[in-house]
Amino acid sequence: MNEKNVSKDLQEEKQFDERVVHIDRVARVVKGGRRFRFRALVVIGDRKGKVGIGIAKGADVTAAISKAVEDAKKHLITINLYKGTLPHEATAKVSGANILILPAAPGTGLIAGGVVRMVLEVTGVSNALSKSFGSTNKINCAYATLRALESLQSAKDWHTTKLQASSKEKAKEKVVAK
Repeated sequence: MNEKNVSKDLQEEKQFDERVVHIDRVARVVKGGRRFRFRALVVIGDRKGKVGIGIAKGADVTAAISKAVEDAKKHLITINLYKGTLPHEATAKVSGANILILPAAPGTGLIAGGVVRMVLEVTGVSNALSKSFGSTNKINCAYATLRALESLQSAKDWHTTKLQASSKEKAKEKVVAK
């Protein structure tokens, strides 16, 4: 029975790529001094369009990381990717962090730094450009990147007026020709 649980945990671990983005030592002041705990920011993804971010605190680093991974698994979202890149540009702002992500041609690679790079890597984006404006707070940058990815629409959902207009013109030309 115990072996089944262990194998199930290993399969779950292999399913997601887990990245520890940041670990902080936080303190609360009590009568006798300070009580220290650890806060972990973790990003997980399956490299096929699913990504989640989790933040948690624990008495030690490993406890904080495991709690953050569980939190990230609860908040997984699915992203619409297009041929290994993004379908279109997107921007998002969380608090003071403003993130711009752009699609890139095949072979460009992932031109992004810090937190944005980790989030895009675990999502499965292989060619993209990004720029971070404003705050460099890692938590806000991570959530801003996630919000920008959420705002992406798949290529099949795009509404182009040019195609619709040209088909209407062709229909008018046929009517006039008759």
